[in-house]
Amino acid sequence: MYASRESLRVLIADDEPLIANTLAQIVNLSGFQAKAVYSGEDAVTHARELKPDVLITDVVMSGITGIEAAIQILETLPACKIILFSGQAATLNLLKEARADGYGFEILPKPVNPAVRASSAQPHPQSQPISTARDTLSPCTGSWQVSQAKPNP
Repeated sequence: MYASRESLRVLIADDEPLIANTLAQIVNLSGFQAKAVYSGEDAVTHARELKPDVLITDVVMSGITGIEAAIQILETLPACKIILFSGQAATLNLLKEARADGYGFEILPKPVNPAVRASSAQPHPQSQPISTARDTLSPCTGSWQVSQAKPNP
């Protein structure tokens, strides 16, 4: 469990700056330390410096996908919790590939509404976690369900 909200570092990646910046603002105003980046590559680079406790990332981005970024970040920061979100149909194929490699991620539909409890969101059956550790990141307007996906042993 985290000592305080102020100590929780959140990295947000989306190739739509308006979405990334808005989500970072909401998370910062909720008492967490959030930073927005605009690509999967930037997420991996900034994760080395920031060492986030949570990665919130869009799945489909130019360059590497959010799933590829999450996997690379988990290699160096295995305790980082992952939240994926997407508004594109191509996400299912990317999730299947990650599942075949032993990673299971939960996904939230885009647009992400912070007033909606993510724990009550119904993720697509294909995106159920294979192995997860849970904590809660609770902005003032709702709560985020945070899960960590690890490869199966």
